[in-house]
Amino acid sequence: MFLLEVSPLKFLRIPRDRIVWLMLLVSLVLYLIDYFLFPRAEEIGFSLMSNIAFLPVYVLFVTLMIERLLKEREREAMMKKMNMVIGIFFSEVGTRLLRDLLGFFPDGKEISQRLRPTVHWKDADFIAAREFLKTRDITLDSRLGDLAALKLFLSEQKGVMLTLLENPNLLEHAAFTDLLWAVFHLIQELQARHSLERLPESDLDHLSGDLKRAFGHILTEWLSYMWHLRTDYPYLYSLAVRTNPMNPEARAEVV
Repeated sequence: MFLLEVSPLKFLRIPRDRIVWLMLLVSLVLYLIDYFLFPRAEEIGFSLMSNIAFLPVYVLFVTLMIERLLKEREREAMMKKMNMVIGIFFSEVGTRLLRDLLGFFPDGKEISQRLRPTVHWKDADFIAAREFLKTRDITLDSRLGDLAALKLFLSEQKGVMLTLLENPNLLEHAAFTDLLWAVFHLIQELQARHSLERLPESDLDHLSGDLKRAFGHILTEWLSYMWHLRTDYPYLYSLAVRTNPMNPEARAEVV
């Protein structure tokens, strides 16, 4: 026994103009059947004109609804891709960079204590931490940390940074794009100096400003990223909490 397969995709391959004429023919046949079964030309004509009159409203409503749904799905898909890119940044560069830059902080105790998310944090805790960052004057000193080690690490990650900058999804995320540019500028500044020893005070002050810019952007985006993980990926959030770069005592092991 042979089975006849009829795929709905074959119907979609029919040219659009043929589909239009086919639908019009079906409609005409149905109206003719209605007329011959129930010969009421006036009612059929009135019903036809009523449907035609409301047709623009139907089209407008359906078009707006479908367009809104498509845009919402497109936005959600783009946000997922964007968060994946942000996750790659913090996995490969950002988490280690935050930990290293904390060594340039004159007194990082307060900011370290205030930015220690736990598995019990709620939305209100993240909002409070974000407000704290807005009011806190973050100042880094290039004299306090190891600039040579920082230069070596960032030079190794330059390829990753360039790849991230080329990602078209980041065009919709201005804050993260600013973060990448701030870090990339810091890489260029450090690589432009053949030696980081015995730099003049004015140059050290300049590098301090570059460190501050990068640290501020990374810290803000890191907090938003942690918030995103807590909401959408609790298992990743658990690991991020246990490896918090702002907590010198953080350990990946579960205790």
